[in-house]
Amino acid sequence: MSKTHKIRNVIFALLLSALPMASFAQIAVGISVRIAPPALPVYVQPPCPTPGYLWTPGYWAYGPAGYYWVQGVWVAPPHPGLLWTPGYWGFAGGVYGWHAGYWGAHVGFYGGVNYGFGYGGVGFVGGVWRGGVFQYNTAVVRVNTTVIHNTYVDRTVINRTVINNHASFNGPGGVMARPTAQERVAMNEQHFQPTARQEAFRNQATQNARDGFGHANEVNSRQGNQQQRINQGVRSGQLTPGETRNLENRDSSINREAQADRAANGGRLTGQERQQINARQNNVSRSIYNDKHNANNDRAAAARQGRTAQGEKQQAKRTENRDRPHR
Repeated sequence: MSKTHKIRNVIFALLLSALPMASFAQIAVGISVRIAPPALPVYVQPPCPTPGYLWTPGYWAYGPAGYYWVQGVWVAPPHPGLLWTPGYWGFAGGVYGWHAGYWGAHVGFYGGVNYGFGYGGVGFVGGVWRGGVFQYNTAVVRVNTTVIHNTYVDRTVINRTVINNHASFNGPGGVMARPTAQERVAMNEQHFQPTARQEAFRNQATQNARDGFGHANEVNSRQGNQQQRINQGVRSGQLTPGETRNLENRDSSINREAQADRAANGGRLTGQERQQINARQNNVSRSIYNDKHNANNDRAAAARQGRTAQGEKQQAKRTENRDRPHR
């Protein structure tokens, strides 16, 4: 870590210490940057491979090349009865700080971020511990029921959030959430660090970001940019529900292809695979632009945003240029 980063982290920690406890969870800030993390990507959860494993969702980490994606993983907790509180990015003092995740008896505050698969922003509804055995709620998590029989279905806990709510940080422009009373209690309980398996996945993602995904982790960065464009189209009314579902499904398919390619090549993408994925992302990028600007969508969105139709087109062009792959 550079001297500048170290100084910035100290300043950020001092700023946090001056805030009321209700503002942020009492988790050490590992790093702070001035650029917001991309939107959460759309991906498919792999099925739980063995009884007793818990899901730890994917997240954006930050390195020399910028943000890079750390995939979610099923892991055994340090001890039976523990639950995972995901990490999150929180905005304060002009910077975005990373609050690391931890294991504990109860799920604490994770910024209100909707990570999915039981982590809808508050608590965890993907299962419960009963008599030292973890019971999985298959209404929200994927389980290999041929080897795992401790399951139940409770659809009443499904969080009905706004469609395409993929904000990945807490703060203005993201999720404006504060800890609940129960989360504040969990913040002060005994915590356990991520397991060796979790750290191994993070280290692998760090290595991939350096030399496996192209410049500035191009595949994941583009996916985040495109998801932000879809989110903006939903908010402005430029994308219909049908257009949105189509774009989301295509983004999810690209993500599955990238995951499969990485799994087949030791966690990396070959040059040809990156070209193929970029070609598919180019197609989705054009579809996003066309869907947002068909018929009178520019005029309607401009009225909602307080801009002219020409201004709306210019803004779309700027985000389109940002979304293009790095060379």
